[in-house]
Amino acid sequence: MRPRDFVVYTLGAVTAQRGRSLLTVTGIAIGVAAVVLLTAIGEGIHRFVLAEFSQFGTNLISVTPGKTSTMGLSGAMVSNVRPLSLTDARALQRVADVEGVVPVVQGNAAVEWGGRSRRTMVLGAGARVPDIWALRPAIGRFLPDEISGGRPFAVLGSKLRDELFGTASPLGERVRIGGESFRVIGVMESKGQMLGFDLDDTVYIPVERALAMFNRDSLMEIDLLYDRAADSDAVAARVQEMLILRHGQEDFTITTQDQMLDVLGSVLGVLTTVVAALGGISLAVGGIGILTIMTIAVSERRREIGLLRALGAGRGQILGLFLLEAVTLALLGGLAGFVLGAGGAWLIGVLVPALPTQTAWQYVLVAELTAGGIGLLAGALPALRASALDPVVALHEE
Repeated sequence: MRPRDFVVYTLGAVTAQRGRSLLTVTGIAIGVAAVVLLTAIGEGIHRFVLAEFSQFGTNLISVTPGKTSTMGLSGAMVSNVRPLSLTDARALQRVADVEGVVPVVQGNAAVEWGGRSRRTMVLGAGARVPDIWALRPAIGRFLPDEISGGRPFAVLGSKLRDELFGTASPLGERVRIGGESFRVIGVMESKGQMLGFDLDDTVYIPVERALAMFNRDSLMEIDLLYDRAADSDAVAARVQEMLILRHGQEDFTITTQDQMLDVLGSVLGVLTTVVAALGGISLAVGGIGILTIMTIAVSERRREIGLLRALGAGRGQILGLFLLEAVTLALLGGLAGFVLGAGGAWLIGVLVPALPTQTAWQYVLVAELTAGGIGLLAGALPALRASALDPVVALHEE
């Protein structure tokens, strides 16, 4: 039998039993669509989270008080021998390749003006926030760089400004934060949310004032911006050396942005793999469907097989015909599943912009190859049974 006859015969067998072929294709299509859709959502979330963490730049180092080996737990919650102080922050400015330092204290307090009040996040920070966190004032200026004391200045987030002042300019106005009076000197550009935190619903005050307001002895964090050309591990080692020299021991935790992104990438990569495996279960179910359909096909086409054998078709050719038919059905299902999955991912992205989707092409390729492999494996047993039929006995089958 010529290769062309192989293809024509296979396509004829697929189209002759449209209902059965459609059922088989649908089973595989659902499996592939599940893999494509789930991995698109997983990959979209992966990229979204990494983008959220890297929007402030990737050449950052964070120092928190307390020694901890776990990610995600604030060092400020761990008891430590010596707190991180403002003098520590100033000392770190002298470390080689460090371009800027921001000491940070965070709390929550009511901000009042003109009979209006809004409870919001209060960030005590240094003057280098615009450079290190990539947050720029829309109007006015940011907190001044002062050696000590911290004058009662405040910079509002864009949402907080809108809630308290509407369209009026807040510059020069006095607001009460936690019961203390502050003069507004600027309003930040809109930054949006980061992992559920509304960066626009925030007020910035000098870190010295925040330490007193929230009755804290230690900074919650010190963020450092280092030269992009420098090695993050080398800079972190110099920061570690400086603080050990000052504290007498390592009672702090240093985390580079590269380390955080690597951990997040690993965790989110596992998430994408897990959802792909869940979709793979649907593919396995589709394979069982092909096995069932092809077994029934062999039973119903015994006379046809006997006739082909009588006309000179060898066992290898019969085996090849049924295997090709099974693989064809699986690949058609894989193509239909890709269209459904990619279309579903696009539709979700349109209807729910907050849930990003991104087609993971490596998983699409794996799903398509898996679909073909499943068709090959599921069709092997029925094909072997078909090739083993005795032609004389098969021709007498009704």
